Amino acid sequence: MEYAHGLGMSARGNDALAYPGAKTDNDAKEISMAKSGIERHDVIIVGGGHVGMTLALALIRSAPGIRVCLVDRRPLSVPRDNRASAIAAGVRRVFEALGVWDDMEGQSQPITAMHITDSGTGDLARPLFLSFEGEIAPGEPFAHMVPNQVSGGALMAAVENAIAIVAPAEITGWSSDGVAGQLVLSDGRVLSAPLIVAADGAQSALRQRAGIDTIGHDYGQTGLVATIAHELPHQGVAYEHFRPAGPFASLPLPGNRSSLVWTESRETAPDFLAMTPEALAEEIETAMGSSLGTVRLEDQLMGFPLRLQLARSFVGPRLALVGDAAHVVHPIAGQGLNLGLKDVAALAEVIVEAMRLGLDHGAPDVLERYQSWRRLDTASMALVTDGMNRLFSNDIAPLRALRDLGLGLVDRAGPVKSALIRAASGIGGGAPKLLAGMPI
Repeated sequence: MEYAHGLGMSARGNDALAYPGAKTDNDAKEISMAKSGIERHDVIIVGGGHVGMTLALALIRSAPGIRVCLVDRRPLSVPRDNRASAIAAGVRRVFEALGVWDDMEGQSQPITAMHITDSGTGDLARPLFLSFEGEIAPGEPFAHMVPNQVSGGALMAAVENAIAIVAPAEITGWSSDGVAGQLVLSDGRVLSAPLIVAADGAQSALRQRAGIDTIGHDYGQTGLVATIAHELPHQGVAYEHFRPAGPFASLPLPGNRSSLVWTESRETAPDFLAMTPEALAEEIETAMGSSLGTVRLEDQLMGFPLRLQLARSFVGPRLALVGDAAHVVHPIAGQGLNLGLKDVAALAEVIVEAMRLGLDHGAPDVLERYQSWRRLDTASMALVTDGMNRLFSNDIAPLRALRDLGLGLVDRAGPVKSALIRAASGIGGGAPKLLAGMPI
């Protein structure tokens, strides 16, 4: 079945009131001046990262004939960094259903266990308080570490010849009317579709143009990331060391290599970023308690500010927010990208089902279904990660004793551990079809 929608645009006056949703007179004037050259699509996705490309792929795989346009301010390309992302089992099933997991699996590393320790300032020992072992299903680990270059390359290869790509491009205007959303580009082109999706990151310009506010707070912390090679094999085990400054995670990569993600205070992080590779390797070995032996830096340490940020609404007129444009959470549980790809699974399903029924897939009731599907899960994860960071990023002895007792109790409660694993893996009742590995 092919999907086509004839979209009209009324020839009204050249002011903001003539174009509901235009935030300024300049937006409205640019749209009016360029309206004769409108390029029409069914869905326009702004942002060519993993979330944007996965959404494009989900739509073209599920709705043959759909006209998808992807817009990005930079040329669409495979990521050049050496970082990797933890892909939960549910999200891995999305990639399987979309036919790209085979291109990722060979260069990924299954996470077969997670060991959690808690230590205070100056502690030499790091007792194991909680461990997650095993699989969520026979032969199915609860997560994989996938290099961003590998996953990005697989996604780009799958979409680059199947959708319209407008990149690099600068968006200078946005508006929405009764039947479509419109984008004006700096070269004068106007793109129009019943639905525009903002997948343009935490500082989403499209979200700001739509006047959608955010709530949250700054953690006063910096996230540090690096890739290391190490002497001892990791055996597929991920380590999470809770320290007074924040969590220190070591996530296994293929070979004797691991991806590090750890938290330092905003004041002390520059000291680590200024260290020589040799001095930094020594600091890392100390932080890890020599669990992986001697380490060596494979790339430069990078830092980024940490904050909690939730959009007050995930939708607007002819607009849906996905990924970091909708929510940013603390990396303590490694759920940032996974939350964004869960958004993709939910939004793709409501779009495709509406189109199959001949409905307007950018209508308020369709977008509200997406929002209601995703807000509770996102808010819950935000509360969990925020609470964990507050609980573990300190060196208060009574609080440490209490949290270690709690970790020990969870460690001995098999059903509770299983439930936590399934929740973190993105597998549960009521999940979108793609998260169950099913086609839409």
